[in-house]
Amino acid sequence: MSAGIWISEAEVVSVMSLPEAIDALRDGLKEEAAGRAVNMVKTHATWANGSTLHAIGAVFEGLGVAGTKTWAHTANGAMPLLVLIDADNGSVLAIIEAFALGQMRTGGISGLATDLMARPGAAHMAMIGAGKQAIAQVAAVAAVRKLDRVTVWSPTAANREALARRIEESLGLDAVASASLDEALDTVDIVTLATRSRMPFLRADSLPRGVHINAVGAITPERAEFEAPLLDRATLCAADSVPQVRKLSREFQEAFGEDEAAWDRLVPLSRLAAAGTARPGDCDLSVFKAMGMGISDLSLGIAILDRVRAARLGRPLPEVTRQAPRLT
Repeated sequence: MSAGIWISEAEVVSVMSLPEAIDALRDGLKEEAAGRAVNMVKTHATWANGSTLHAIGAVFEGLGVAGTKTWAHTANGAMPLLVLIDADNGSVLAIIEAFALGQMRTGGISGLATDLMARPGAAHMAMIGAGKQAIAQVAAVAAVRKLDRVTVWSPTAANREALARRIEESLGLDAVASASLDEALDTVDIVTLATRSRMPFLRADSLPRGVHINAVGAITPERAEFEAPLLDRATLCAADSVPQVRKLSREFQEAFGEDEAAWDRLVPLSRLAAAGTARPGDCDLSVFKAMGMGISDLSLGIAILDRVRAARLGRPLPEVTRQAPRLT
C-alpha cells in the first residue's frame, strides 16, 4: 500500500488551468453517463447566521477511486479539503487543498454547461453577483464562447465596479458595471447567477428569447435566485445532480412540486456531455442548475493527482500505524 500525498493549493494551480478543468469535467461526466461514476448525494447542516457544513463525494469505479470533499462555509471564510481514496483497499491516495479546485470546478461546470447549452454565437454575458466565484465564472464562459461584452451587476456599486475592472485587467474583455439589473440583462445571450440571495430576483419576463442561464448560487433551500415561473419558458433544463436539485433547490421545488412529468424535463448534464448535442434551434430559454457534486470534484482531483505524480510534487502523508482503542 503506497503512501498518500498532500497536495497544496499552489501545486493544484501549477498543474491545472481553468480551461483544462473544463476538459476534465467533460471526461468525468462522460464516465457518469456510462455508469462508471456515481455521486454521493450532498448533505449539509446550517448554524449561526447562515454558516453551512457540506459533504459531497463520488465513486469512479472504472478508475478505482472514491472520495469526498468537505468544508464549512462561514462568514469568516472556508477551507475545503478533498480526500481521494483507493476504491480497492481504502487507503488514502491524496488529500488536496481544494479552494482553487472548488473555484475551477464551480466555474468550469458553468463553462461546460454553456458550451453544451448556449447558442454557438453567444457573445454578451451578464454576470450577476460580484463575490469570490464571479471572476472564475466569467473566465469559464469566455473559455467556450467568444465574448465581446460582459455586463456586471450586484447591489453594491463598489463591488460591481471592482469586478468589471478585474474582468478587463485579467481577461482582456470589455466589461461594464451596470446601474441596474435590467440594464445588465439588456440584449444578453448568457446570464450567470452567483449570489447568496434569499429572495428570487430574476423574473420570467426579464430576459429576451434565446438566453442561456447558469444558476449557481442557490444551493440550499433558504436561497433562491430566479422566480419559479421562469422555468415555464425553459425549453432545455439540465443540472449537475438532479437528485440534489430535487432535495435542495427551492426554485425547482416551487416550480415542479410533485409533478413527475415536470421533473422529467430536468436532465443530468452528463447526458448532454455524452451525447454532444447542440441547443435546439427553437429553444426559448435554457437553464443549467449547478448544485455542486462529488463527480465534479473528483474529476478534477483525479486529473490533478495524475499530474502531481508525474511532476513529482506533493508531500508524503505520515504513515498510519493502527492502534486498538483504550477501553477503560
